[in-house]
Amino acid sequence: MKRTLIGFVGLAAGLSIGFAAMAAPARTTGKLVGINVVLRGDITADRIKTLETFGRVRDRLEAIDALTMQAREADLAVIRSLPFVASANTDAERGIGPQNALPATDFGAAGINTWNLDAINVTNYGAAGRTIAQDGSGTYVAVLDTGLLSSWRAYFPAERIATQYARAYGGGGGNVGWVSEQPNKWQQDQDSHGTHVTSTIIGYRYSSAATGLISVNGVAPSATIIPVKVLNQDGPGWSSTIARGILHVAELKRTVLAAHPVIINMSLGGGGLDGLEQVAIDYAISQGVIIVASAGNEGPEGAMGYPGAYPPVISSAASGYIGQFSVPVGWWRNVDVPEGNAAAHSYIANFSSRERPGQDLDVAAPGSWVVGPYQTNGQLSFFYLSGTSMASPHVAGIVALMAQAKPALTAAQAEVALESAATPIAPGCAVVNNDEEQCWGANATGAGIITADAAVEAALD
Repeated sequence: MKRTLIGFVGLAAGLSIGFAAMAAPARTTGKLVGINVVLRGDITADRIKTLETFGRVRDRLEAIDALTMQAREADLAVIRSLPFVASANTDAERGIGPQNALPATDFGAAGINTWNLDAINVTNYGAAGRTIAQDGSGTYVAVLDTGLLSSWRAYFPAERIATQYARAYGGGGGNVGWVSEQPNKWQQDQDSHGTHVTSTIIGYRYSSAATGLISVNGVAPSATIIPVKVLNQDGPGWSSTIARGILHVAELKRTVLAAHPVIINMSLGGGGLDGLEQVAIDYAISQGVIIVASAGNEGPEGAMGYPGAYPPVISSAASGYIGQFSVPVGWWRNVDVPEGNAAAHSYIANFSSRERPGQDLDVAAPGSWVVGPYQTNGQLSFFYLSGTSMASPHVAGIVALMAQAKPALTAAQAEVALESAATPIAPGCAVVNNDEEQCWGANATGAGIITADAAVEAALD
């Protein structure tokens, strides 16, 4: 890929040979780390030769002129100063953040309404079916996460999971720069996070002898999910593996899925923007992919996580309904979230990260007390999870509805439409469950609370 500094490639390539000869004897000692390197222009043999005077080049990402390498941490500054290097940094750690998992067992009624889908105006308590015309048909949502549980077929219809495009990537900083594809591991998750996130987008089903088969709606139940495992079995991961996942989806959009809207959901994040991750995001967006990510769970004192804080990415804070717990039994499926002014009956969760200078928080969506499949001790079960990880798939699903209505929708158009459609929520406090006070400032809300019907209308304007 050619970028803005391509005019200097010839000079940089010439300088690299001399620099290699000068630098070769000066090997340092110290800790070996994984380093992500973005080049000014193409990957060439001369540039590889120069870089390998400091360590081993591990993974080449030709589409974005980037690579990963194993080198001494003490050599990072010198690698960064090479004239053909646009950026270099140690592989950034990523994860799903803390989550409060509590079991949900009250699936006693058929035709379940869930508060979170009611809150975004996809369904309405007491009304049959959906209250919005779009269902995500024809769209693809890639869930870059921990993958799916091996029992995923118990929760999701097989036709909603694009197994032919599913991938798993491992390694990264933890393996000192080496990223590898791990066939079939995408459906061997041990964490459940990716399964819970997926369930928000396409819904899920529950079966018992007492109730029979119950289907729970999703934001975009007819969207097709592409599971891409980029996090380890216990949740953490690295920017280099995430970049590989993003590039996989970008290549699908460039080729076999060119005629379909493609959205990426990343319910993950960490500190600082990784250069490799950034160029992978930029490349995917240039191919027509729309990227949504969580804001982070660092609370009032913390900044947003990356990649969510990166402006071209659509980010989501976590909101809740002030009437949560108002119904003694099964409140999550038995409360009627009022229609109309979404901000009047919403709060921003205390755990949701706040926007800091240079960061971009876009909207807020349900992320506090969301029920979905979550497996413990090998048993099929359902849990409440809270986190911006739960908010992000609501927004990704809404984007799928927007893209169904307007297939040519771009990332920039989607962001503008979402922000214009959101209902602003003023700084304030709310008491939830009689004693739990949730307070937020202007830096916690983005443009406000998003609803699906308003977002689709804004996309079509």
